[in-house]
Amino acid sequence: MKILVVGANGQIGKHLVGLIQDSGSHTARAMIRKQEQVSHFESVGAETAVVNLEGEIEDIAKAAEGVDAIVFTAGSGPNTGADKTLMIDLDGAVKTIKAAEMAGVKRFVMVSSYDTTRKAIQEAPESFAPYVVAKHYADEWLRGTNLDFTIVHPGLLTNDSGTGKVEIAGEVAMGEVSREDVAQVLFGTLEDNSTIGKEFQVVTGSTSVKEALGNL
Repeated sequence: MKILVVGANGQIGKHLVGLIQDSGSHTARAMIRKQEQVSHFESVGAETAVVNLEGEIEDIAKAAEGVDAIVFTAGSGPNTGADKTLMIDLDGAVKTIKAAEMAGVKRFVMVSSYDTTRKAIQEAPESFAPYVVAKHYADEWLRGTNLDFTIVHPGLLTNDSGTGKVEIAGEVAMGEVSREDVAQVLFGTLEDNSTIGKEFQVVTGSTSVKEALGNL
């Protein structure tokens, strides 16, 4: 399987590309924003596509040509304003979904936010609400497609080393989860077709990723 990782230079994206390249059975194409980011991914044997998510759908579709799956891990980051959140987490996500359709890529895995319900929007702090809104509508758009989608809702992200042990369900109690473990969940999701059409929350737990996904 060839997998396009959108937002590959982010921390989750880098972990995921590494897992894909180390698997021996899959290959990654890293979609990144800057030319100077290319060398890192070439050093691990991954293909690269330099594309700005704020650009045209056709550019993203070209990056998706010939791949079997797309994982959207991009995010505007915690230090940007609502304008970048709108452009990346909503518009960038929807453009990537449209690009998948344009390129004929059916499998699509979305990294969302822990809770993107209307209730979560109403209860979010003012500074965080635009992010939840963006993720809410990106998720809604994906659900309305004919793509073979999975939506992953991670808990509070940390930079701790991954444990390979998680708790996964439609709803779990809010907790932390390492970015490395989220990447393992994304990789496991790609290998498990029973996750198609599902969405779930994930936090650190006591069950292996493979078993947790299989229990969905």
